[in-house]
Amino acid sequence: MPGTYTAPVGRSTTQIFSACTQYAAATLVAALRAGQFGPRDEHRRVLVVSDTSPSPELGTPLHRRPGFEALAAEFDAVHSWNDFIRPFHPAGWSPREQDASLWERAVRGAWDLGDGPVEIACESIQANPAQALTVIFGDSPVHIYADGLMSYGPTRSRLDQLVGTRIRRLLHLDLVPGLRPLLLTEFGVASEIVPTDAFLKVLGELAGAAAGIPEAHGGPGPALLLGQYLSTLGILTAQQEEELHARMLRGAVALGHTRIVFKPHPSAPAHWTRALELEAERAGAELTVLDSPVLAETLFETMRPALVVGCFSTALLTAASFYGLPVARVGTGPLLERLAPYQNSNRVPLTIVDALLPDLEDPSAVTGWSLPSAEEVRGEPTGLLAAVGYAMQPQLQAALRPDAERYLSLPRDTTRRYFKRRRLTALGLPGALPAQLAFIPRNATVRRLARKARTLKRAAAG
Repeated sequence: MPGTYTAPVGRSTTQIFSACTQYAAATLVAALRAGQFGPRDEHRRVLVVSDTSPSPELGTPLHRRPGFEALAAEFDAVHSWNDFIRPFHPAGWSPREQDASLWERAVRGAWDLGDGPVEIACESIQANPAQALTVIFGDSPVHIYADGLMSYGPTRSRLDQLVGTRIRRLLHLDLVPGLRPLLLTEFGVASEIVPTDAFLKVLGELAGAAAGIPEAHGGPGPALLLGQYLSTLGILTAQQEEELHARMLRGAVALGHTRIVFKPHPSAPAHWTRALELEAERAGAELTVLDSPVLAETLFETMRPALVVGCFSTALLTAASFYGLPVARVGTGPLLERLAPYQNSNRVPLTIVDALLPDLEDPSAVTGWSLPSAEEVRGEPTGLLAAVGYAMQPQLQAALRPDAERYLSLPRDTTRRYFKRRRLTALGLPGALPAQLAFIPRNATVRRLARKARTLKRAAAG
């Protein structure tokens, strides 16, 4: 519940908040306004913004985006991490342990922090710049806040015990009511929901400050397509991602939507937009491309789209859970099959979207879909999450093994979709390969013959 924050005893504390995206900063501001970091007048609050994209110099920094003034008002100072550590890239740099005290003195001096106690609030603890800040302020308590569906998954790898024991709590948005995060549960870290009404109020302020955004004018809104730039993560090739966008458009048109708005990922190449424009011409649809650096949630607020389409973006659940908008997914099936390794941290967001949201290319599923209730989520989806979470990180989530065995022991048509038999075999879980066939994945001769058979089959089909 909000308000459980306990301030350190002693001198006035400086709270350092790290944010890499506007969505993250909005989550922080909502938590601050809800009192989840104590009274405003008892702490000095410093926001540290960073851009971890591959080429940050080509994008618009967070602190220069429309609406940032509304967010900055909650802080006493705003600093750019990119500027501070230049020429290093914020996603790839962290100080050596032996240099931590030198960097702490440098940060305190540059940002006028004095010598008082510091608290850190950051996103993914295992990625920079969060990791860098926790190294620099090695004795400070840490609060983790999660701004997406990844919070429902297990910690991606084992954390140093000295770091894990410094983490006080996990703050997260209630994107899937009834579902509890697995992140950091191996350290007994309690999760705390950032109030939805506070978050929506912040998003409303951002929407009011955004310029050039289409607004609803009565009647049904357009269909909104969300790009994610999955090829930069190595999940899809560029050509496959272009085709994914085309499938989004064709699926929306098949459902009767002739007005389409596409919000590409800010880092996506411009030629993708042209390919989608050609697809819209062929489909007889009116396409608008929004390339301004605004949140998808800003569009939910101003456009009230008739349908929101994406692959496995967190924004799909924000649209459904927070705005009550119709949503649909596309392309999740093949991604579940090809995502590797099994413990890839994108697996839980992908699984949640695939399990809960309707397939765009199944019109009856889209038109007849409604968001599962919290009580419904505590049943099947919670069991699925426990099983997937254990299969991803069996050492960190050993306590989930009985739940995973229970879930996998019941016959389900969809179980194979979310689990690899090889993974189940390695973990000795229900649904594994029979013992007499367990040698096959590791047998080079069998694999070579199987590849040859597939090649011949494709040649014959062509």
